[in-house]
Amino acid sequence: MSDTNIGNNNATDAASKENQAQATKTYTQEEVDNMMARMRGSLEKKLLKPYEDLGDPEELRNIRQEWEKKQQQEQIKRGEFEKTLQELAAKKDAEIQKRDSIIKEYKVNTPLVSAAAKFKAVAPEQVKALLSNRVRLNDMGEVEVLDDKGSVKYNDGGQPYQVDDLVREFLDSNPHFVSASPSTTHSKSNSGVANTGEFDLSKLDFSNAGDRKRYAEAKAAGLIK
Repeated sequence: MSDTNIGNNNATDAASKENQAQATKTYTQEEVDNMMARMRGSLEKKLLKPYEDLGDPEELRNIRQEWEKKQQQEQIKRGEFEKTLQELAAKKDAEIQKRDSIIKEYKVNTPLVSAAAKFKAVAPEQVKALLSNRVRLNDMGEVEVLDDKGSVKYNDGGQPYQVDDLVREFLDSNPHFVSASPSTTHSKSNSGVANTGEFDLSKLDFSNAGDRKRYAEAKAAGLIK
């Protein structure tokens, strides 16, 4: 074998050993961490490059967190405000109902009882209970008498029915609700309540405060059923 061939073989063997040594080279954990850090940094730089004008990513993250926190606080405040509005609305509704109840008592219930007593009904309170659904207050607070279908009732002259008209019509159609004989007036105490246990409603004027008071006292005493 010539010297030239021997030299070439030696060079080939040396290169092969060097390649094998490189293939079997191991890396320390620090070297691996450094390589990963370089790769991550390169990747982040590449991905964030289009957003460089917006500023530092960490600063942007903090700004977003502060904004979300502020939004939550405002939502909480709005919730409390809405709760307050609901409470005020409920209070207003209660006051309106109370006012309407007082108006209805004065403009509907009392006139019904008064008319029933005037037309000699045996039990004016019962007549009121039976006819109260036929009388309502309109949006203007005025009394309206309704027909069987719930519409405003008119007489033959085209005029709206009054409470007296409704009660008279009812008693005419139901004579068993009418007293068979005129009520007898008995002696009364200072309060206007009959000492004998009877009370003549037909003698009362329910537009008069004093008569309404006597009616209330008689009812409390059990003289009116």
